[in-house]
Amino acid sequence: MTDGGAQTLSDPRQAVSYLEEISPEMRGCAILDDAGHVLASSGDGEAWKRVAAKLIAAMDQAGGEPAAHAHVATGDGEVFCVRHGGTVAVAVTERFVLASLMLFDLRNLLRELEAAS
Repeated sequence: MTDGGAQTLSDPRQAVSYLEEISPEMRGCAILDDAGHVLASSGDGEAWKRVAAKLIAAMDQAGGEPAAHAHVATGDGEVFCVRHGGTVAVAVTERFVLASLMLFDLRNLLRELEAAS
């Protein structure tokens, strides 16, 4: 992220590492392209692909059109999904994470990746 001299994120793998570094409550995350292919993830990319596809389909069906973002909170944790340009970021966190900050971080991360490509 660019923040007065901070690193610029230009690679999805670097972006996933950065998210894990700045978000101690993060359980895992993935960055996918608009076709649903995993560009980078923490953990099993195929598992992220399957789960993200279901999440994206559900959030789009709920609104009747492609959604820009979604936030789902349960007693066990929270899930965030942000779509920007041709990429999607999905993150799973512990409970009670600051939702506005997580959505901000995911959106900025995708903007950085788009600007770098």
